[in-house]
Amino acid sequence: MHGGKAGAGTTENDGGRREGAFRIAIWGIAAFVLLLPLLAMQLTEEVAWGLADFAIFGGMLVGACGTYELAARSTRNRTYRAAVGVALAAAFILVWMNLAVGIIGSEENPANSMYGGVLAVGLIGAIIARFQPQGMGRAMAATALAQASVAVIALIAGLGYTLILTAFFVALWLTSAGLFRRAARERAHAGVH
Repeated sequence: MHGGKAGAGTTENDGGRREGAFRIAIWGIAAFVLLLPLLAMQLTEEVAWGLADFAIFGGMLVGACGTYELAARSTRNRTYRAAVGVALAAAFILVWMNLAVGIIGSEENPANSMYGGVLAVGLIGAIIARFQPQGMGRAMAATALAQASVAVIALIAGLGYTLILTAFFVALWLTSAGLFRRAARERAHAGVH
């Protein structure tokens, strides 16, 4: 008699606590990452961030964590959440690197603005897909293609050689695409049973 609803409620509460702890961990890690440049400034003069640098970086962290939070609240599918996490990590690192040191030459090189197009492909694709897993898989594959295209354009135009970084980002986008496709299969399988 006691194993029915009470047991199910306990399982749901445990899952909720784990999810809550995971979300707290994500925000805690973001706060820690934001404090790393402040710590580095105490140890070396090579890191010299101003208030604007911290504000931009903090805004990026809040945007990435907030977007993940929305995705996590919208589905219980862990594979979908992982796909969102990988895509957000790729986007975050791409923007951060581009702002900090630039990918094609220095951060002042206007060719780096092409990476804004890479992110636009992903965002527009996600909106067209209505954030559904199958369409998100296609959007992330298109983003990987856009990332590779920027490297080809930079190479042909003689702007620089970005093969290793491009391979890194393409791998992240394709990992996200694969996870979204897997989430779509899991969703279809769950709908059948």
